[in-house]
Amino acid sequence: MAAIVSLLVTITISLLVTRVGAIALALTGLSQEVARFQARSAFTGVGFTTDEAESLVNHPVRRRILMLLMFWGNIGVAAVIASTIASFTIGSGDLARKIGVLLLGIGLLWAVFTSRYIDAAISDWVEWALLKWTNLDVRDYTSLLHLHNGYVVMELQVKAGDWIDGKSLAESSLSAEGVLVLGINRKSGQYIGSPNGQTNVQFGDVMTLYGPSGRLEELDIRKKGHQGDRAHRIAIELQKEVVQETVESDSS
Repeated sequence: MAAIVSLLVTITISLLVTRVGAIALALTGLSQEVARFQARSAFTGVGFTTDEAESLVNHPVRRRILMLLMFWGNIGVAAVIASTIASFTIGSGDLARKIGVLLLGIGLLWAVFTSRYIDAAISDWVEWALLKWTNLDVRDYTSLLHLHNGYVVMELQVKAGDWIDGKSLAESSLSAEGVLVLGINRKSGQYIGSPNGQTNVQFGDVMTLYGPSGRLEELDIRKKGHQGDRAHRIAIELQKEVVQETVESDSS
């Protein structure tokens, strides 16, 4: 039983490390989905493609985060394997009981680490750590860009079939949705800062966007076609309501 406890402790530490790494990467501007994938990839050493690696290792803070994840991943994966073998080969006891205890423990860990409250607590700690030990001024940029009340800066990678793929910024009218395009990083490596309405969005572009987090997440999965156009119109109407409420609040 001691070996199973040791395995669960090892898994807990591994989950905590990857969660911290994902939040740290997200604070550098990556989307939550990309940040989680890259953190798990770096920790386990799988799925980390060359193109993705180039976009992260050129950023000094992201590179430092990935190096730490890779270091702890080398230790963690080996520890999990060793603990798993020990759990089922050392000591006496019913095998079914051991498996049951292990599955119960993993289930409890999953429930804990998917909790939004724990995620919020870890986010606060990681932000403090980044301010103390890196050059990423998260709090300063938060104040400067008013990154509160749901507003964030996020990277969005344009995929084939995305609603925005092939459109100019004028055609997409993202500003009417309350979304600002701060920059576009082309697949070729060219960076377009503060692009104008004539700039075309292309497959493979990585766009740096500022706006409400919910809107950016919806835009990230919005596809071409009637549904995408309808989502765009709804987003515009919702933004008009937000602006109207702000005007009424200021006048009262």
